[in-house]
Amino acid sequence: MLLATGIPDFTIRSATVEDCTLILSFIQELADYEKLSHEVVATVAILEETLFGEKSYAEVTIGEYHGKAVGYSLFFHNFSTFTGRPGIYLEDIYVQPQMRGKGFGKLLLAYIAKLAVQRNCTRVEWSVLDWNEPSIKFYRSIGAAPMDGWTVQRLDGTELADFAQQFK
Repeated sequence: MLLATGIPDFTIRSATVEDCTLILSFIQELADYEKLSHEVVATVAILEETLFGEKSYAEVTIGEYHGKAVGYSLFFHNFSTFTGRPGIYLEDIYVQPQMRGKGFGKLLLAYIAKLAVQRNCTRVEWSVLDWNEPSIKFYRSIGAAPMDGWTVQRLDGTELADFAQQFK
């Protein structure tokens, strides 16, 4: 899939297994920006298996300007028991710093919104770091609202492994 957009020379395409090195580089760039590079343990081999293996766990789009990759999005379906329908969870959206302010990120996100509508999803959700004011401002400008009263919870590492042992 290769989509032309309203921005001249900016296209969005579905990633392929051959893009795993590129995807990993974008993940690392995003982690650096978020001051979380120490948490990246993904490898090209892991991405090949989890994104393009027998069971695909997420989808990736690549934004290209003049044929050069400048950003990406990674997302997957979640499910709302309240609505009885799926949603899309946006795990990552990233545009390289020198390419920001041109509307590329907005189009990557608008494309995911379009997919959500086409797929009869009830919502698109994502998380943003509290300190990331430029992103928060952008999200408000497109009509996104914070989920007041909800706090993300995470169980990982040894805590995940330890708790899993409680199932007998």
